[in-house]
Amino acid sequence: MNDPGLDEPISDASAVLKEHIEDNPPSAHHNAQTSENAGQNPYFNEDSPETLEDTYDKMSEEEQERNFLMPARWWYASTGIPLLAGTFGPMANAFSICALVENWRVKIPPGGTEEHGIDIRDPPWLIAVNAVSLTMALIANAALLLNMGRRVPFKVSQPVTILGFWIASVLLIGLITYASSSESFHKGIKGQALTQAYYYAIFAAGLYQIISYLMCVTVYGAYRGHFSKEFKLTVAQRTLMLQTIAFLVYLLLGALIYSHIEGWKFLDAVYWADFTSLTIGIGGEYTPSTHLGRGLLFPFAMAGIIILGLVVGSIRSLILERGKKKMAARLTEKTRVRLLNEIQKISKEKRLLRRKGAMGLEKDTTKALTVDPGEGEMSELERRQAEFEAMRKVQAWAATERKYISLGVSTFAFAFLWTIGALVFEHAEKNQGWSYFESLYFSYTTLLTIGYGDFQPMSNSGKPFFVFWSLLAVPTLTILISDMGDTVIKAVKDVTIWLGEITVLPSDEDTLSNRLKHGVYRVTLGQLDLRKTAGDIEKSADNENEGSGFREMHPGLARVFGNSQRKQRQPEKDRKTEDRLAADFEETEKKDEDDARNKGEKWEQDEHHYRHVLISQLRRVYADAQAATPKKYSYDEWQYFLKLLGENEDDATYHRKAPTHAEEEREANQVEENNNQAGGNAGADEQRRGDMGRQGGAYTGGRGGEDDDVQITKWSWVGAQSPLMGDKEEAEWLLERFFQRLEESLSSEAKTKQTEKGKEYTTGLHETQQGEDQSDNSERTMSRS
Repeated sequence: MNDPGLDEPISDASAVLKEHIEDNPPSAHHNAQTSENAGQNPYFNEDSPETLEDTYDKMSEEEQERNFLMPARWWYASTGIPLLAGTFGPMANAFSICALVENWRVKIPPGGTEEHGIDIRDPPWLIAVNAVSLTMALIANAALLLNMGRRVPFKVSQPVTILGFWIASVLLIGLITYASSSESFHKGIKGQALTQAYYYAIFAAGLYQIISYLMCVTVYGAYRGHFSKEFKLTVAQRTLMLQTIAFLVYLLLGALIYSHIEGWKFLDAVYWADFTSLTIGIGGEYTPSTHLGRGLLFPFAMAGIIILGLVVGSIRSLILERGKKKMAARLTEKTRVRLLNEIQKISKEKRLLRRKGAMGLEKDTTKALTVDPGEGEMSELERRQAEFEAMRKVQAWAATERKYISLGVSTFAFAFLWTIGALVFEHAEKNQGWSYFESLYFSYTTLLTIGYGDFQPMSNSGKPFFVFWSLLAVPTLTILISDMGDTVIKAVKDVTIWLGEITVLPSDEDTLSNRLKHGVYRVTLGQLDLRKTAGDIEKSADNENEGSGFREMHPGLARVFGNSQRKQRQPEKDRKTEDRLAADFEETEKKDEDDARNKGEKWEQDEHHYRHVLISQLRRVYADAQAATPKKYSYDEWQYFLKLLGENEDDATYHRKAPTHAEEEREANQVEENNNQAGGNAGADEQRRGDMGRQGGAYTGGRGGEDDDVQITKWSWVGAQSPLMGDKEEAEWLLERFFQRLEESLSSEAKTKQTEKGKEYTTGLHETQQGEDQSDNSERTMSRS
């Protein structure tokens, strides 16, 4: 989700709370040593270098996704292109190795075919240039990977990467052109044909060219300031690149071993290793025939399938957790902007153009969006609730659009790979007389890993293309199946469950009529419930919200930010330990509140009461953050949470009418112009940090202390700074704000106690000095006497 309320990253929650609990045990919370330890706690010092550096390293993993308003083209340039380069660069290196290890020409014997030709030795200069090309590509790929691992600076690695890939491709293109068109290369020998190594060189050169030009786009965007000059790839993205390298190395090593065991050519063994590891199983003349080869197949195939499964899992994780989240955020932003433009148009015309209002919204909701805060036509709470409901509609529209766009794109990619692949196979296997339909049949059975074996590529051009094409099929099929899981497969599953419940499967409904009504309720995703009246549905929804997550208690307070995999269940022992820590902390605050009340210290009592309530809500919201299905809170729940963070929803002071995209750009340009006039880049950066820290009154000020004099930036539920916008789930967004509030409160208490202790120390010194002066005066008086 968007991050409007943080001008600095939040410290690790477990460290904060554990440090506080260790320094403040319930039995000795008020002693002097506690105050001293709290004041010396580095997590309460916002300038602590160690804390901020560690937090930056952790937060930078998701920096690309958090900047969800970045235009899509620059997001692809900053994240997508480096990921493609890091994945396809090693593939191109593998193809370069295949182009180097065998000769580029064969002599076709009389009555024979090119796949069984006799090798013709390449000239030494061709081998040398080929080796130089491979060396340059390996250096370029190493520089790229080291830069992604933050071992080599961007300004050093990127010229090496781009020039290395480009030079490697130019050298290969020169060799390919010479081998295909020069008469001197083929002079003196009749019946020649180009080998698989030649075609592997074509694929390698093409990939090198594409990667080098794409990386130029990335460098241009970085130096233009559209994104950071560092590749801040996530763990899933780095893992995918490493697993791809491991899979390609495994294929080449397996091919090398089997080429010696079975007596195959190395590139024929690469072809065999590819269709074996991908579980296609074409067979033909390339099947293990020796006992050693068949025996080694057991571990080779199993390990290959495991590595391939890891690659598929990483692709799926990357698409589900990164790509879909980014796409959903972009579509939500576009839908929001489209809604605001319609609202602006309606406001100018002073009438509702359609019965349903803007983009199908209710007429009353549309009218509320045209009203400025505090105008008096309706209560501020009603206006804000209408904004909230409109934003929920925007989210629903964007989610539906995202699912079907993803399905359409992945289906098109599969169809393109299928049909274009069939076209290439038709031309490559013209010696076998394949028709286009037969090529289409072969491509389909191969993509689905059926592998009948009745058709198989035999030509020197068909085998290399098969390896390249089948490797492209891995991410394509993975994405397609993932997208079908959100739409087609889910619909089939719902229909199957519905048919089962109205026929033979057990159901909670007693009669066939109730089963049919329940089936309609399931199929319509809860939008149409024929079983109950509107009042019953509302009551049921309230009960569901009360019992689903908002009222649940969860022990995991100490690991909210340490546990990034929120869907994984924690061990029972860890949950009990964290429950005890969180419960002790909450009980300590309750005890301190009672002590302050007995002492008549109103301010301290309020602080402890606030922290007690805050911790209780932290534990409840954390349960929602750990749930498999993200929790979406109702407006009443958001109203309570925002009030806990320091803002009242019925107070128009914090609110504004959502600006359109054009208005936001004008405001941003105005802020940038003011920053430039304020004094240089350093001042502008600090001003931007201050502005970001003040986005929304609910997030920074309002409870006393140093932030009370901060000018609050007004915000809207339908604005770009809405808590419902961005890539974070609502529970995660709230957890960060709650922890920020808790940290601020603890830090304020520590500073207050330090100040009081300093005053007591100064007062004690003053009293001691007065006593010594009185004693000296008494001694002088007695001496004179």
